[in-house]
Amino acid sequence: MEARLTLVGAGPGNGELITLKGIRAIKAADVVLYDELANVEILDFAPAHALKMYVGKKVGNPSFSQEEINGLIVRLARKRGHVVRLKGGDSFVFGRGHEEMEYAREHGVASEVVPGVSSCIAVPASMEIPVTRRGVSESFWVITGTTQNGELSEDLRLAAQSKATVIVLMGLSKVNEICALYKHFGRGHLPMAVIQNGTRSDEKSVMGQVWEIPRLVKENNIGTPAIMILGDVVALHPSYAMEYLQSMHLVS
Repeated sequence: MEARLTLVGAGPGNGELITLKGIRAIKAADVVLYDELANVEILDFAPAHALKMYVGKKVGNPSFSQEEINGLIVRLARKRGHVVRLKGGDSFVFGRGHEEMEYAREHGVASEVVPGVSSCIAVPASMEIPVTRRGVSESFWVITGTTQNGELSEDLRLAAQSKATVIVLMGLSKVNEICALYKHFGRGHLPMAVIQNGTRSDEKSVMGQVWEIPRLVKENNIGTPAIMILGDVVALHPSYAMEYLQSMHLVS
């Protein structure tokens, strides 16, 4: 029995958006440690003997600390063999995957990474919003909405002054601050979308301009997990103009 770890990106939420290589890893798992954002349907690919353990983190609920998860990976790998760490999106995009891999290797557990489809590009694409478009956006930024100390990322101040498409992950609790920052730089009329549970059957979204998004989020009960897209590319969405007019109560 070989103690080993495979970090598998589960994709943005829809169970069909995991890679074939990720499914093969799960089929060979002795343990699957899965997080809050991984679609539980994917667990059906695991062998009957495999231990399936939820180790997700959700605001307001009891959860494992990162140190506890690191320890679990090593202990279970030594005891059972192949541990698959199933993480939403891609494990190296704000997923702490590299920390877990590093810890496992430091403790003698061989590790491999299976990249996943990140929500930062997949969710906009599923909504027919391109993160780049010739003549509209030449680049895109992916920024965490909340830093390790709970504050707004300083990178957002730079991003708000650029012409790039900006995708904010894990930032819904900071939506008022983010929109205020954009308005501070004279960009209150920039198109913006907020998408909850992107690619899932219970997906919800609002679109409009930066200045009105906090109100739309509240009125439509948009919750976590959600991503924000700020940039002119949002206006390319087929229904953007209609949703904007509805938000202004100009059409019913």
